[in-house]
Amino acid sequence: MKPSKISNLRSYTRGDGIFEPLLARLRARRANRLIPLSLRQGRILDIGCGSYPYFLSHTHFKEKFAIDQATLTVPLADVHWHTLDLNAEPVLPYEDNFFSVITLLAVIEHLNPASLVRLFQEAYRALQPGGLVILTTPAAWSDGLLRQMARLNLVSGEEIDEHVYAYTLPLVGWYFGKAGFAMDKVHFGYFELFMNMWATAER
Repeated sequence: MKPSKISNLRSYTRGDGIFEPLLARLRARRANRLIPLSLRQGRILDIGCGSYPYFLSHTHFKEKFAIDQATLTVPLADVHWHTLDLNAEPVLPYEDNFFSVITLLAVIEHLNPASLVRLFQEAYRALQPGGLVILTTPAAWSDGLLRQMARLNLVSGEEIDEHVYAYTLPLVGWYFGKAGFAMDKVHFGYFELFMNMWATAER
């Protein structure tokens, strides 16, 4: 099965930024590499995918679901869309054990940290046994650099201005642990010259 394509759409994220298309592709590539083939026969949920769900359009799964506070700008026949503000209500409107993979790509830095444990608990509940959460987020040390890059229009100033918290890998692990994930099933790493982090947690 080939990934679906979105055409005639210019914006990879909200706002402008010369590197935004490249960064979206790198995040999607990293996430795709972290997903085992065995899980692709199930359902994937991409949380905070934006009005242009680039990653979902460049991955293959039996069924695809998306949540964002924005409205989908381009109809996608193979994506089930749900509009929801997770800062206001960090509850996933799906039944237990529904997904094989849940992704949060460049999302948690935009969310209220006080709501993050609840959201991770919801992800744990909605995952099937053996399912995987995959997230990416900027490394804490890169926050100042990203703000400088936004001023130079290299990355989206609109996105960077909405960053509410900068994470370290141990802190991400702490959130996973509080949500019920076993720490021996949590894995971490860096990409994009150590400016961004990835993490996975298996239920």
